[in-house]
Order: sequence, then structure tokens, then C-alpha cells
Amino acid sequence: MTAARAVSRARKRFGQHFLHDPAVIARILEAVGLRHGDAAVEIGPGRGALTARLLAAAGRLDAIEIDRDLAAILQQRFGAEPGWALHTLDALTFDWHALAAARGARLRIIGNLPYNISTPLLFRLLASADVIADMYFMLQQEVVDRIVAAPGSRDYGRLSVMLAPRVHAERLFEVGSGAFQPPPRVNSALVRLRVEEVPPWARAPLYGPLVTAAFGQRRKTLRNALRSWLPAESMQALGIDPGARAETLTAEQFGALALAAERTSTASIR
Repeated sequence: MTAARAVSRARKRFGQHFLHDPAVIARILEAVGLRHGDAAVEIGPGRGALTARLLAAAGRLDAIEIDRDLAAILQQRFGAEPGWALHTLDALTFDWHALAAARGARLRIIGNLPYNISTPLLFRLLASADVIADMYFMLQQEVVDRIVAAPGSRDYGRLSVMLAPRVHAERLFEVGSGAFQPPPRVNSALVRLRVEEVPPWARAPLYGPLVTAAFGQRRKTLRNALRSWLPAESMQALGIDPGARAETLTAEQFGALALAAERTSTASIR
């Protein structure tokens, strides 16, 4: 099969749903507001519906595409354009620090992310947040609900808590399945993640592991879920009810628990 024919259909193993609606593309461009010289990165350019507009706006664009057939078509179309760079690899393994160093600026990342890698990719990007300015992602609406969820709500969970201290998350607009080809079975939404300075309470090494443990079994109280991390008395000393469940705590409260757990661990070693 030739590369040209290969791009005529989406590949399920890559979770491909190609954005094609001109009105949605225009709204994305307006929301991102790229300026000439921005270190723009597009994850999963697919058939290039958004790519040309991003490249024109920023004057340079790093595109990351795992599908080699699509990459061949993109290179044929944009390879002669100044400022164009194509990386044919998995975004989950990409070195964001190296790219930011090469471009001499914090990255502005845009992508229509495959649903099957969206959450792990978000966590991967969090680890490199210091070289990222902002991110604009088209995601499954359910994932966006979890990202922007408030404590105590049905959708609030580990993803909400892990992102909260590192980015300011904002749902921009929803997109129906008809904007994609082939149309997915769910609706999507564009979310803006603006990277912020990480507060001291979220820098504790135990923050991530403790949050994971707390949400490991949502029906458990903090007393039971975090039994091996710190005693109920320590939770009470922080003004946190040991009988509460993880989904009721703010990110800052998790940070306080992580710092307390770290002190407890250090004391036990001594």
C-alpha cells in the first residue's frame, strides 16, 4: 500500500480520529493565539488539517507523528517549508527538555490526542512542565471533566489532583463527533493547561505516590487507604478528617499529607 493510500483510513491501534471541521480548526487557532517565533509543537498532526495554520502562525513547528505513513505524507507536504521539523516517534518517549533547549524557549504544545494515550501522556508532560509554557489538547470529554473537576465532585480523582498544582486548567469548548473522521463514539473538548510555578507543598517526593495510594480504592477512608503512610492522629493535626475519602480533599491538603508522611518517614529512619 502506498503512503498516499495509507492516510485515507485511520488506524485503530493508534486511536486515530482526524479533525477536519474548518470551523473547529479556526476556534483552536484563535484560542491558542500563536505568535511568530513561538516554540510551537503539534502532537499527532495526522493529515495536517491544523498543521499548516500552526506553521504559518508561529513561523516554525515541531510535529510529532508516530504513524510512518502519515509522517511521509506530512514531510512531502511541508518538508520544504522553513521552520518545519518532523519527529517520527512516540510522544510518550519524546525528550521535551532537549527540544526546548534546541528551540531556546518554553514549548507551546497543541494536539488532538488519541484517547488511548491521553492520560499517560499528560503525566509524562507533567514531568517536563518546567520547559513548557502551555498546552492545548483535544481530549475525550470525560477526560476533560476529570481534569477540571473540583473536590467533592463525581469526576474528581487522581488526574485532577496531580494536575492542579502544576497547571491552570480551563475547558474552552466542546466538539461533537462529526468534526472528526472517522467520528468517535464520544464527544470531545478542548482544554487549556497553562503551566504555573509549583507550590512548595506539591514538591514533596511523596506527593504523587501518596495521591495514587489515596485514590487506589476510592471507597476507603483516608485512615485505611493511607494507614501505612501516616497515623490518623497526624491527619487530625493537619485539620483533615481521617474518616474522609480522597475525593473530598483539595490538592493542597494532599500536599500537607505528603509533607507529614515525609517527616514521619524521616523520623522512623532516625
